[in-house]
Amino acid sequence: MKKKPREYYIIDGYNVINSWPELIKLRNDLSEARDRLIHMLTEYGAYEKYHMTVVFDALFTEDEEHVEVINPYFNVVYTGHGETADSYIEKLAYDYVHQGNEVHVVTSDGAEQSMVLGAGAYRHPSKEFYRILKRTKKELQKGYLDKVKLPVSRNEIASNLDKETLAKLDALRKGKRY
Repeated sequence: MKKKPREYYIIDGYNVINSWPELIKLRNDLSEARDRLIHMLTEYGAYEKYHMTVVFDALFTEDEEHVEVINPYFNVVYTGHGETADSYIEKLAYDYVHQGNEVHVVTSDGAEQSMVLGAGAYRHPSKEFYRILKRTKKELQKGYLDKVKLPVSRNEIASNLDKETLAKLDALRKGKRY
């Protein structure tokens, strides 16, 4: 049976930070907000087996574009001077689609959504994707944490031994010869 290829998800980082309730609270500390978003998406992408790329604007800096590879299926891109996250995402989505990949873009930017739809990618508004991510996390917790059951009774070795062996062990315990 042929394995289904991984889908590609491209996330507009700052758009998501400004849409998700727990990240909106961190807007005054963008470094913390980025770290939290990356953590959430890394977990989700690994569970769902997606290629994930998060793109952050660095439009008004003098820095060069750089990419952080979190794992083989997860990258964080900081655009270079003069490049918007939107233009980077649009080009990446176009390239991935034309390589024959299934591509999803997460953003609530209407113009960007139109561009990626035109390139053949799927679009997910940031708040809708947040609900999907939260629902998946609940299913994951329920699937793994609900299955943990503690034994109802003690499991003692004595219940698995014959009477003669138990007598010998008891004699040894009491310091007697058997």
